[in-house]
Amino acid sequence: MNASFCAIIMLLGVTKQLEVTLMETKRFVYYKDDDMWIGWLKEYPDYRTQGETIDELKDNLKDIYSDLRSGSIPYVYQIGELRVA
Repeated sequence: MNASFCAIIMLLGVTKQLEVTLMETKRFVYYKDDDMWIGWLKEYPDYRTQGETIDELKDNLKDIYSDLRSGSIPYVYQIGELRVA
């Protein structure tokens, strides 16, 4: 799921609507185990995946992120911050 927004631009009296996709950057941890790459998103360490190549691992991580954000995976742990005195 990509974040996006629409902008309406008036240029020379012509109204155009543009959709702009906002890209996010997520950090992930990975290592090689025999012939497979294993990895997880730093934000969601409980959800691991694998790939035969780094590119396949990244694609699988994007799929997991999409599933986690869409709500299709129940009971997802969240990380919060708490300010204390």
